[in-house]
Amino acid sequence: MAKKSPERRGRLNINDIVSETIALVSTDLERSAVSLRTNLSDGLPLIVGDQVQIQQVILNLIMNANDAMAAMPKGARELIVSTEKAAPNAILVAVRDSGPILEPAKIADIFEAFYSTKPKGMGMGLTISRSIIEAHKGQLWATANAPQGAIFQFTLPTAEK
Repeated sequence: MAKKSPERRGRLNINDIVSETIALVSTDLERSAVSLRTNLSDGLPLIVGDQVQIQQVILNLIMNANDAMAAMPKGARELIVSTEKAAPNAILVAVRDSGPILEPAKIADIFEAFYSTKPKGMGMGLTISRSIIEAHKGQLWATANAPQGAIFQFTLPTAEK
């Protein structure tokens, strides 16, 4: 994710990007006994962006969720990835997990460089992910999931004006 390469922006289908990213990590999720569900809205408008960078963000959010749920009992590890139209000119991608409760006081910290909740984490994934989304004129944020876990969401503007 930290590799600097030239951007290749184009018109993209967010559901295709989410599906391709999930295919990359499905074996890891199965190995971790994570139950994965998707809720991808049909007919979403295209976005303009760099496919590799957006995949990196989705991959980071999914793998963070997988890591967070490792301490949960095997039957309680649920991951939901969804897409929807968020506003007239924006789409929303959400990654919901059933891991430990995300404490509201720590939400701002998790996006800071070098802050990690993982013992061997570098604390760069969410920082880089946020910068990628902001470079695409979107927003990335986190909230607590009820009754437990976290929801990481980001918006991206659509190609429609």
